[in-house]
Amino acid sequence: MYTNMSSLIPMTPIIDRGIQLHKMIRLLTHGLGGEGYLNFIGNEFGHPEWLDFPREGNNQSYHYARRQFNLLDMGHLRYHQLFVFDRDMNLTEDKYGWLAAPPAFVSAKHAEDKVIVFERGRVLFIFNFHPSKSFQDYRVAVETPGKYKIKLDSDEHLYGGHGRLDHNTEFFTEAHGFNGRPNSIKVYIPCRTAIVLANEVIDYCY
Repeated sequence: MYTNMSSLIPMTPIIDRGIQLHKMIRLLTHGLGGEGYLNFIGNEFGHPEWLDFPREGNNQSYHYARRQFNLLDMGHLRYHQLFVFDRDMNLTEDKYGWLAAPPAFVSAKHAEDKVIVFERGRVLFIFNFHPSKSFQDYRVAVETPGKYKIKLDSDEHLYGGHGRLDHNTEFFTEAHGFNGRPNSIKVYIPCRTAIVLANEVIDYCY
């Protein structure tokens, strides 16, 4: 993403698509990838150039032997929004510790809806990759009953999203077995959005 990255101008469809998917793919990798998260330097803010050290093939050029960390200091650029999401994704993991938890239980991989749902550690991950379809009262499976609240939301304005979710919403489980789990909840999940929910009762115990 090289152009139209200023937050002072309307977001173009291409930049909107790139930013939303960039966040979702990183969170999906973070949640499902294993016991650690390896990030290539600059990826946390969608660095627009590659890294290429001087070599025979580029005539010993230093032109791309750098990372433009100054992009993070420019608050009006959307690279800063991507970085803030990466920071908060890692802070959320610090609190809930899913990287140290056993492998995730994937309860939904819905090809038509383009929705992925899984539980890992003490949290529930919900991804809607659909480019245009948002889902109201979408049922997702959970193991532990209780009250769930949003702890990370890729659609927040802070992260270059559209702010379509109310973080004061409380999601109460129903004893309605679904997709291999004894309980389920209904959620609103906007298109191209990922959310992480935690059980408030368990959260309080920690």
